[in-house]
Amino acid sequence: QVQLVESGGGLVQPGDSLRLSCTASGRAVSGFSVAWFRQAPGKEREFVAGITWTGIRTSGVDSVKGRFTISKDNAKSTVYLQMNSLKPEDTAVYYCAARPSYLATYSIWGQGTQVTVSS
Repeated sequence: QVQLVESGGGLVQPGDSLRLSCTASGRAVSGFSVAWFRQAPGKEREFVAGITWTGIRTSGVDSVKGRFTISKDNAKSTVYLQMNSLKPEDTAVYYCAARPSYLATYSIWGQGTQVTVSS
């Protein structure tokens, strides 16, 4: 069974940057697509960005376009979310999720990492 562990969250000021990491362990993760989601208090979870095993990226919410970039290092079984020019409205718990590439639903989830943007 694949397990996902997120790291890199924290408290930052508006305009700062953070890089989140999602590392997979367990069985081999080749052929899996991975995505970042986020959920703010009182709001629905939203899709931030995704990337396939071969590196094809999928954009999510418009509010992060041009500021957030998803990337991956297959050798390290790690997917990153580089977040620049952070805004208070980016405050949320960020989750990574994975799915076999032949499935449409993300079925494997990490525990989440808190990102707080505040002055």
